Amino acid sequence: MNLRNRTVLITGGATGIGLALAKRFALSGNKVIICGRREERLEAARRELPSVITIHADIASEDDRLRLFQTVVSNHPEIDVLVNNAGIQNRPPPVNEPQDFKAYQREITTNLEAPVHLSLLFVKHLTQKHDAAIMNITSGLAFSPLAFMPMYCATKAALHSFTLSLRHQLRDTSVRVVEIIPPKVQTDLGGVGLHDDGVPLEDFADHAWRQLSLGSEEFGFGFSERNRLASREVLDQVFATLNPK
Repeated sequence: MNLRNRTVLITGGATGIGLALAKRFALSGNKVIICGRREERLEAARRELPSVITIHADIASEDDRLRLFQTVVSNHPEIDVLVNNAGIQNRPPPVNEPQDFKAYQREITTNLEAPVHLSLLFVKHLTQKHDAAIMNITSGLAFSPLAFMPMYCATKAALHSFTLSLRHQLRDTSVRVVEIIPPKVQTDLGGVGLHDDGVPLEDFADHAWRQLSLGSEEFGFGFSERNRLASREVLDQVFATLNPK
């Protein structure tokens, strides 16, 4: 895949994996647009990457998604890469205890509804480009879930399935559909310190950049790569290990 002279929109691009990818796109001569719901994080990203274009938007809001699409295609009609990266991770109490269903709904909206909607909004525009891409960030937990955060894992499994169908439907167009499947990475996803034992962010981002440059359409790293390629029998064993009785 050509990773130069592109115009790239990265959702959730002010922190974590999104920011790491934004850096690599920017340093390789691409125009990078990031969006996020926290203005202070966007400002920090601007200080670190002065060339980046920022848009304040909460992709959990349908109105914000529509505004984001209209803003980008109006001001940057050359856009040819969409990276659906933004996501949240909740750790609710066990299901037999009192629940806040609104937290489940926000996870569904952010992790699944938003990337599906944005893909549908941008796809017609992208198919008019000579070379374009939609990149969806899922998770190794899409293949074997952690039972104590069921909705996060379920949304990533659904996004994996949607990505397969999207790739198939767009197979005869100019749009490549890529799935990036992270393992646990040292970011603040879900809360500060919860992923300190994950793989270093820069190691994962370097690996992702190499795979993208090679034209890989689906790839993980470490744990997530093993899950991606595993048989059902192996995934059942992984589930038992992740979720001891």
